[in-house]
Amino acid sequence: MAETADIAFLFDVDNTLVDNDSITRDLSEYLTREHGAYAHDCYWLLFEELRRELGYADYLGALERYRVKYMHDPRILRMANWLIDYPFRDRLFPGAIEAVRHVAQWGVTAIVSDGDAVFQPRKVLCAGLSELFERRVLIYIHKEEELAYVERIFPARHYVMIDDKLRLLAAIKQYWGDRVTTVFPRQGHYATDMHILTEYPAADLSIDHIADLLRFDKSDFLKTYE
Repeated sequence: MAETADIAFLFDVDNTLVDNDSITRDLSEYLTREHGAYAHDCYWLLFEELRRELGYADYLGALERYRVKYMHDPRILRMANWLIDYPFRDRLFPGAIEAVRHVAQWGVTAIVSDGDAVFQPRKVLCAGLSELFERRVLIYIHKEEELAYVERIFPARHYVMIDDKLRLLAAIKQYWGDRVTTVFPRQGHYATDMHILTEYPAADLSIDHIADLLRFDKSDFLKTYE
């Protein structure tokens, strides 16, 4: 067990540090260009079907289902290469690296993300995030159900969770209470969905961009609970 830190900053990945909406748009354009509108629509139908089943996005899993459905279309194998070789580093939000380094001066930083066991780790590695966080990376199916384990790996007196999904921030707040400060970067499609914004309570702190963390100091994350 690690030494207990005063504060631990836990970062989500998709639409928090990495512009995942743009990756999705690039994939849609690639599918239409290389495989046609029918293949595009079929892939995303399978993708959403799988997401409902698993509770997280599984791009390669959807590709496997597409392959079973269209076993004799050899072009589909190119999509796997496109996904694995995608330049994820180019999709880091401006100021994301600087924001992580900024808060690292006050405590431990780590990634706590949801996702599959292949594509999500690949994204973290190729975006340079594994190196940035010195391999402090946890990837779960439902991270809000794994907070006790997160505490074992990264023990801290106080946590700061930065995530673009209010649903997850609300669940984490319910579990940790005043031991956590939730930060909501209003980036990506979840952050502008009015149904989500009205269904869940507001985060402790809201920012327009991840780079806005550069304007904060340590007391901003603790003053509500001192």
